[in-house]
Formats: sequence, C-alpha cells, structure tokens
Amino acid sequence: MQLSALKHRFIHHLAGERGLAQHTLNSYDRILVEDLNSLAEQRIEQAQQLQLPVLERLFISWRRRGLGDASLALRLAAWRTFCDYLLREGELQDNPAKQLKAPRAAKRLPKNLDIDSISQLLQLPQNEPLALRDAAIMELLYSSGIRLAELVALDVDAINPRHRELRVFGKGSKTRIVPYGRCAAAALERWLPVRTQWLQGNLTELALFVTQRQTRMSPRTVQQRLNYWGEQQGLKGSLHPHKLRHSFASHMLESSGDLRAVQELLGHANLSTTQVYTHLDFQHLAKVYDGAHPRARKK
Repeated sequence: MQLSALKHRFIHHLAGERGLAQHTLNSYDRILVEDLNSLAEQRIEQAQQLQLPVLERLFISWRRRGLGDASLALRLAAWRTFCDYLLREGELQDNPAKQLKAPRAAKRLPKNLDIDSISQLLQLPQNEPLALRDAAIMELLYSSGIRLAELVALDVDAINPRHRELRVFGKGSKTRIVPYGRCAAAALERWLPVRTQWLQGNLTELALFVTQRQTRMSPRTVQQRLNYWGEQQGLKGSLHPHKLRHSFASHMLESSGDLRAVQELLGHANLSTTQVYTHLDFQHLAKVYDGAHPRARKK
C-alpha cells in the first residue's frame, strides 16, 4: 500500500483510538503530507522503502531548511509514531525513525507579570460592553490558569457560580474542575447580561464568550484583544493568554509552595512539566531556604 494511503489511515487511527488533541493531529498530518510529497519526488512511495538512510536524508533536509530544535523534535515524533503504526500493521519490520536522535530543545520559560502589572492591566472601563467581556476573559485566565483553547471552548453551563468553579475540557480529552476567585466571579456577573443582550434571544449559541456577531470567540480574537489591552494599559511587551496562565502558576506557587496543587490546577499530566512551567525567582527560594533549613537558620 502506498504511503499516502497509509498516512490517511494513520491519522484516522490517532483520532479514533488514541484520542490525541486536534492540534497534535493537525501538526502530524501537515508534517507527513509535506515530507511524503518530498519523498514521492524521489520515487519513495511504498512503506518498505522507509529505511534508515531515507529518514537520515529527510532529517538532513530539515536541518538545511534551518528548522529549530523544537521543530526537529516534533517532526521526529511524528515519524516515530507513524513508523510504529506501520510496524503494527505489518508494513515495516522495524522502526528506523527510533534510530534518529532528536536534539534537546532548550526549555524557555515565559515571562510572567508581577502583581502590580496584573492590577494595572485589569483596571478596565466599567461602562463599555467590549471591555466588560474582555475583563471577564482576563480575570478568568488569571484567576483559574486555564489554557486559551480551554477558555474559548467554555460553554455557559461550565460555570458553577455558587461554588466558583469551572468545568474545563482540557488536553487529552480530560475534564477537570477548576476554582476561580471573587474578582473573576464579579467580572462574569457583569459580562453575562451583556452576553444575553448581544445574543438577542439566540438560544443555540452556548459559548460563554461571544462576539457581537453572536459567534463563539476564536483563539486569535482573544489574543488580539489581550494584546490591545496590554498596549492600552501601558504594559511592556506583548500580552498573550499564556503569560496570564504563567503568572497565575507563578503567583500560586510562590504563595503556597504546593507544587502538586498547582499541577492539578494547570491540568499537567506530569509534575516535571509544572516544575519547568512555574519557576520561582531565586530570592524567594533563598528566603524559604534560610527560614526552613536547620543549617541555614541563625541560632
């Protein structure tokens, strides 16, 4: 069977049986389509032709295009998973992609906003409908630490105002309950009447955050609105949802020191992800150390 047909079956397998996130599926599909077209130009169209030298040449072509370490690692992950599928289906005898080593991508930590900058950002007008919606978005992002994709996917019934909780549908098709604070609750109370007014009796739209055109907000629109308010409020650098999520995580960890709790709130499957994501500044760590370690405390 030709590689192009096997690729279609592979993506269908990932979507149906493994339940990977749509973003991952799209990335794998895009990578494999691009690479398989390149291989077809070399008359490599059958699974049996996927030998180590073929993949090594493919890897070299990625390097020549100037792809970064993270992009190289993603492409190798796509090919390793694809070859594992071909091995399982009896189309390959082994997985040649596993013999290629991905470069270690440097883990870059996003900058978080300090508490004063957060307060400055959230001083939005109280008499503008768009500002009321955007304030509710930013308060919820900072108060709960949810991802951008999780935010735009929220429906009205995901909110439990009595207990100040959100039902979030996150990565890996996992649902979790996340608390939010009183400021976010107040911002939501101000936004919901505006939402009702915008929808004009439209009961088919369930999205919590909508546009004036009565449609669910897209991730791109949220990003644009946050960047707009960052500029309006005089913040340095661009403002994006991930920066609010990181600020939430950093401030929670600095205050509580409970890494496991922050892991649960962020929806991380592995604690190591949280450790990278929520770094503490060195002065805070040093202060905790000096106050806690027996050999550090003054007599």
